Amino acid sequence: MNKEHQEIQAIIFDLDGVITDTAKYHYEAWKQLADELNIPFDWKFNEQLKGIDRMASLEKILSQLPDEGKSFTLEQKQDWATSKNMNYQLLIEKVDESEILPGILDLFHDLKQAGIPAGLASASRNARTLVRQLKVEPFFDVIVDPTSVAQGKPAPDIFLKAAEELGVASRYCVGVEDAEAGIQAIKSAGMFAVGVGDADTLSDADYIVAETSQLSFYDIRRHFVG
Repeated sequence: MNKEHQEIQAIIFDLDGVITDTAKYHYEAWKQLADELNIPFDWKFNEQLKGIDRMASLEKILSQLPDEGKSFTLEQKQDWATSKNMNYQLLIEKVDESEILPGILDLFHDLKQAGIPAGLASASRNARTLVRQLKVEPFFDVIVDPTSVAQGKPAPDIFLKAAEELGVASRYCVGVEDAEAGIQAIKSAGMFAVGVGDADTLSDADYIVAETSQLSFYDIRRHFVG
């Protein structure tokens, strides 16, 4: 993509691992379910669930069984996914603005000052609840969660939907993600991908920072137009 004379017109953020980190709450909720089903589950396995939706996460957990979970009905799986979500919702009730990751509020304020709209594209169906609890709702022009798209990440649907609602062509959008599936979704959507985290895991991103405190609109813009 030739970006000469192009400018960023919108930035679309993932939620978990970019704006806040609820990984520990997801882990505790999935761990409780896995223990009930006598399925091994640890932090290393939990990393495989980053960026994918609830049912896809459950399928990954069940895939460790000898029959890969094929003996269970869809209704059973939906019940387990609902149970996990109920446990997760109880755990995140204590989340507040103190759990916003370093540098994110400064980035939001810089975007507002520059007149750059922001969108949220989260794999979590609890995204709106978390955004309200974090008190960052005013910074987002659109919020898109899995309920409004056909396919979750790594499919590009959720980023394309956010761009559509923002009224901005994909080539003028930047996506910010911490998960490999999210980076794949951004690139498939034809957007500029910013990765937050491990450079090897996020190697397909166009620009990578190790942590959120290193995110700067001016650095992102420099890499976008450079």
